[in-house]
Amino acid sequence: MLRNRTLEQYMKEHLSLYIFVGVIFVTGVVFGAVMVNALSLEQKQEITRYLGNFFSIVTQGGLESGTASSIKESFTMHIKWVLIIWLLGLSVIGLPLILILDFLKGVLIGFSVGYMVGTLSWKGLLFALVSVVPQNLIVIPLLIICSVSAISFSILLVKNRFISRKGTLYEPFMRLSGTILASGFMLIGVAVFEAHVSPVMMKWVAPMLITMPPS
Repeated sequence: MLRNRTLEQYMKEHLSLYIFVGVIFVTGVVFGAVMVNALSLEQKQEITRYLGNFFSIVTQGGLESGTASSIKESFTMHIKWVLIIWLLGLSVIGLPLILILDFLKGVLIGFSVGYMVGTLSWKGLLFALVSVVPQNLIVIPLLIICSVSAISFSILLVKNRFISRKGTLYEPFMRLSGTILASGFMLIGVAVFEAHVSPVMMKWVAPMLITMPPS
């Protein structure tokens, strides 16, 4: 009962931040998808050639899977975002930079999925569903949770320094650090999934995409 009340209180205090960060991320996704239309013909042809080579490598089994290096690479890529958000949350000027990071993450995902769908139609959507979507179903909520926690701490830091010096920041700092640590453990699972499962799913779908329509 106490835990439910604590969760309810937490959501009441942070719901507006979750909505705001979510809107920033979705705006980034939309912006990234729209960017696809702004590419020149040469840029589209270059990306299409790169994707064609990548699909051939995946089909031929040339993509590393299940190795320690692939797990480390995937984990490092994800944990960098979380650690940067944590560090920015510890600074007074970190709040807008955290929002910029969330926007950029949305842009990356929106551009990736938008290009594949725009170029390859339903086949591109299928490839996106096996290569981009699964891990991001975990990664994106984790980034939003970490962002809200870091923004909350940054706001407390500003209040403590410039408005009121009452109270201590020890407990909020430990909550933020605990959130980052828990996210790190979950990202290990994401890295293992990307290293072991994603290459297998991509190998199923890639043969349909080797012969791609011209951009």
